[in-house]
Amino acid sequence: MQTELLLPEPEVLARAAHLLQQGEVVAMPTETVYGLAGSLWSEAGLMRIFACKERPRFDPLIVHLSPEMAKDSEFLAQLVNFSAMSPLWRREVEQLMQAFWPGPLTLVVPKQPKVSDLATSGLETIALRVPAHPVAQALIQAAKAPLAAPSANRFGRISPTSAQDVAAELSGRIPLILEGGPCAVGLESTVLGWNEAHEPLLLRPGGVSAAELEAVVGRALQLNPPHPAEVLAPGMLKNHYAPRKPLFLLPSGWAPHQPLPQPQTGNPALLLLSGSAQALSAQLGCEVQTLSETGDWAEAARSLFATLRALDAGLADYLLVECPQQTLGLGYAIANRLRKAAGV
Repeated sequence: MQTELLLPEPEVLARAAHLLQQGEVVAMPTETVYGLAGSLWSEAGLMRIFACKERPRFDPLIVHLSPEMAKDSEFLAQLVNFSAMSPLWRREVEQLMQAFWPGPLTLVVPKQPKVSDLATSGLETIALRVPAHPVAQALIQAAKAPLAAPSANRFGRISPTSAQDVAAELSGRIPLILEGGPCAVGLESTVLGWNEAHEPLLLRPGGVSAAELEAVVGRALQLNPPHPAEVLAPGMLKNHYAPRKPLFLLPSGWAPHQPLPQPQTGNPALLLLSGSAQALSAQLGCEVQTLSETGDWAEAARSLFATLRALDAGLADYLLVECPQQTLGLGYAIANRLRKAAGV
């Protein structure tokens, strides 16, 4: 199959929508990472997502809505089983939708029986969000359907934050990639669910912090265990976001004046959180990249996956990575991705 990478002109969006309606997949930009989209109403399209990504069927998908769909209570009721929610739960969902949609927040809520088990991996819940990227919104509207869309990469690998990353991962497997520029957030969405006691549960940290969510719902979030027994949402597996090269986390408290750990033979490349990459490379005698020279967390999040991908394509034999120690905000979300990339 030939894969085209095209700007989202009106005629290209119309063609992309037709592909989705015919059971094909299309890679689309979002503000978080690029997604591999298939129509929620097409079993063939959903199956293509899993096949193209080599994704296991037990890992559920996030369903993307347009702002218009999210504001249409009758349309939402086709997807969400509101009768299974307590009044407080439903109020919290509505407050979070109002506060953070469109944006990098996914809400896991009870689903209606008509929603395909392929999209939800057989769970009784559906993961929903409204992307903030105008190209994603335009594609959803053109397709006239919610779009299930995990990250547009082979399963378990580094998430793509540019159209070129998608091409490197999926060329020859999908017909079309929509060019939308680099992703503004650069990390996958925060995923919020509710436990059996109807308490809000942080399933995956991301672009919206726990503190921001707690400010809206007015109560503390429950934290999911690091390696839960059940996969309730995307991004919960222990091994994820991984480069092809072995990746090891630097010990907590390691500093550039200390000797480098040598977890295996060969030459390392380092990924550090802040500082001058050029000066650190000269000091340490190996390739060094930093996520933000000034230590800005938003910049670090935007550059995380692209920098990992560049190091993975380099000459080093393995990667040594500094992991944030933060337990809040974007630092916590970055640490979550790096721990999963290291498989710890």
